[in-house]
Amino acid sequence: MTFAGTSRKKQPGTPLRLTPSDPATLQWEMQQLQLALARRAYELFVLRGREHGHDWEDWFRAESELLRPVSVAFSELDGRTSVRVNVLGFNADELKVAIQPQRIMILGQKQANVTESERAADYLRSMPDQIMRVVDLAAEVEPSSAVIELQEGMLKFELSKTDRPQTKIA
Repeated sequence: MTFAGTSRKKQPGTPLRLTPSDPATLQWEMQQLQLALARRAYELFVLRGREHGHDWEDWFRAESELLRPVSVAFSELDGRTSVRVNVLGFNADELKVAIQPQRIMILGQKQANVTESERAADYLRSMPDQIMRVVDLAAEVEPSSAVIELQEGMLKFELSKTDRPQTKIA
């Protein structure tokens, strides 16, 4: 996978701005990872002797084996939505993001030659090297006005709400 973002080196503590990817392209790339999850969940089903009734358990175990957990925090103020996503250990060129009016999509893949601080390296090496997260938004936003920054392991989205009434996601 080739990841969009920026190749500039940043000073510690300085935010690095990311450019969003095309949502349709990112959805296609996410489908490939979803298929890998489905294959692993099926393998777990087979390993258990094809015992039915554990499909969610198999899916969540597959996710825990293949995906790094990602925490998300929201805030809203004065017609703006702020979203913070913990992507500790990922660089800007290892992340892809896309914004639609009602959701944010995040896909990350660690590169093998990334150097990290020694203290965090052992912990992060023990975790999966992929992120896949779809964040549904409570209010419709204007994707073209989004500001996306990566700073010290935190992916920050600043989004302007639209004036249109919210529609249901299909």
